[in-house]
Amino acid sequence: MGSRYGLQGKILADEQSKFQRITIIESANYGKGLLLDNCWMTMESKDQNYHECLVHPAICSAEKLDKILIIGGGDGGSAKECLRHEEVKHIDMVEIDNRVIELSKKYLPNLGGDAWKDQRLHLHIKDGQDWIKTIPANYYDVIIVDSSDPKGPSKGLFNKKFFQNCKFALKESGVFASQSESPDAFQEIHIDTVKTIREVFENADPLYGNVPMYPSGFWSWTFASIDKPRYHNPKPRRIESIIETCEIWSPRWQKGGFNAIPACIERALKQ
Repeated sequence: MGSRYGLQGKILADEQSKFQRITIIESANYGKGLLLDNCWMTMESKDQNYHECLVHPAICSAEKLDKILIIGGGDGGSAKECLRHEEVKHIDMVEIDNRVIELSKKYLPNLGGDAWKDQRLHLHIKDGQDWIKTIPANYYDVIIVDSSDPKGPSKGLFNKKFFQNCKFALKESGVFASQSESPDAFQEIHIDTVKTIREVFENADPLYGNVPMYPSGFWSWTFASIDKPRYHNPKPRRIESIIETCEIWSPRWQKGGFNAIPACIERALKQ
C-alpha cells in the first residue's frame, strides 16, 4: 500500500493460505498480533481501538438486533463485540479464509474470546461478495464489513456494486458499517470509499480514531443508513449495557470521532 510500519517482536506462525499470507507475531509492546499479506490487522492489547469503534456505533443505533452480518472478521474481534449485546439474536459471519480463523483461535484466543462458542454465531467459509448477492431485501439489521485493505481477497469489498448489494440486504431501520482506511496514509482510498458509500446510501459519514499499529495510527470507519443518520444516536439502553467495560468507545468519544474529520478530507468529500 506504499507505507510500512513495524513493531519489534518474533514470528510465531507464518504461512501462505489459498488466499493470502498469514503471519502471527508476538511483539514486545502490544502482545500477539495478526498480519495479512504483511499488513497489520489487529493486536491483542489494542483490538479495542479498532473493533469497539467499528461495531458499537452500528450495534447501538440500529432499531433491532435480530440478524447481524459480519463480512470478514476472521480474528473474532467484531463478533465478540457484537455478542456483548444480549439483544443480538443471530450473527452470520462470512469469512473467505478459514485459516485466519484457525490460526486466530490458536494464537490469539483472547480476540474472539467466548464468541466462538456462542450459539448465536454462525460461521460461513465463503466469499462475502458472493454471500451478499444471495440475501433477500430488508434482511439484516446491521451489516459490518471488517475487511483487510482493498487488495487480494478484500479488493471487491470496496466497490459500488458491493455497497449496493449491502443496501439491498439492509433493513430500512438498520445500519451499515465498514472500515474505510487511513485518511492520512491512504487518503485517496479513504476519500473514494466514503464518496462511494455516500453515492449508495441516503446517509453516510466517516468516524475517525487512533489505532496505534496501523499506518500513521490515524484510522477511519464509515457508517451508513437508509431512513435517517441513526448511527449518530446510540440507544440509551444499549449504552448502559456495555459502557462500563469499553476501553475506547463511548457516546462522547463517538460524537468527537464523527466531528474529527480533517478539513482537507471534508473539502475533498464535497467535490
